[in-house]
Amino acid sequence: MNPLKSIGGTIIGGIVLAALIVFLLPGDHIVGAQLPSLVIWLHVLSGITWIGLLYYFNFVQVPALGEAAGDEGGPGGAGIAKYVAPRALWWFRWGALATWITGATYLHLIGMLHQAFTLGLMGDAPNPYATTIGIGAWLGTIMLFNVWVLIWPNQKKVLGMVEATADQVAKAKNIAFMASRSNTLMSIPMVMSMIGSHHGWMM
Repeated sequence: MNPLKSIGGTIIGGIVLAALIVFLLPGDHIVGAQLPSLVIWLHVLSGITWIGLLYYFNFVQVPALGEAAGDEGGPGGAGIAKYVAPRALWWFRWGALATWITGATYLHLIGMLHQAFTLGLMGDAPNPYATTIGIGAWLGTIMLFNVWVLIWPNQKKVLGMVEATADQVAKAKNIAFMASRSNTLMSIPMVMSMIGSHHGWMM
C-alpha cells in the first residue's frame, strides 16, 4: 500500500525519513540534549500547522466565502462550511494547543519557563533571551486564548454546530473574525520573537 494515499501514512513516512536523516548521516550532528531538540521540533511542526491554517482562513477561506456569497447563481460556500471548515478548525485548535504545550515544555526543559513569562526582568540582571522569547510566549498565549475562547465557540454557531439565532450568528461571525484577524496581526511579531531569541531581532 502506498503510504502517500493516507494522511497518517504520509506523516509516519515523514517521521521515518527524518529519523533516517538523523541516524544514518555521518558526523557528530547528534549532540547535546536530545529531548529539548525533539520537543522544539514538535513545537515547530505544531506551529506550522496552527499558523498555516490561520493564514489559510484569513487569506483564502474568508475572502473566498465572501465572493461566493456575492456570486448570484454560483455554487455558494455551503460545501466549504459543511466539509472543509469543521475539519480545518479541528486541526487549527489542536495545533494551537500542541504549539503552546510544546513551547512551554521546551522552556521548562531548558530552565527558562518562569524567566520567559516574566520577560527576563525578575532576576539580578535583565535576560535578553528570556525577554525576546517571553514576548513570543505571551503573544502565543493570547492567541491560544483567542482560538479556544473566542474563535472556536463562535465558529460553532456560524457553522450550525450549535443552535443560534440569526442575531447570535451575526454577532458570532464578527467576534470570530476579529479574533482571527487579531491573531494574524500578532503572529507576525510572535514569529519574529521566536526566531529572534536565537538570532537577534533583525533576523
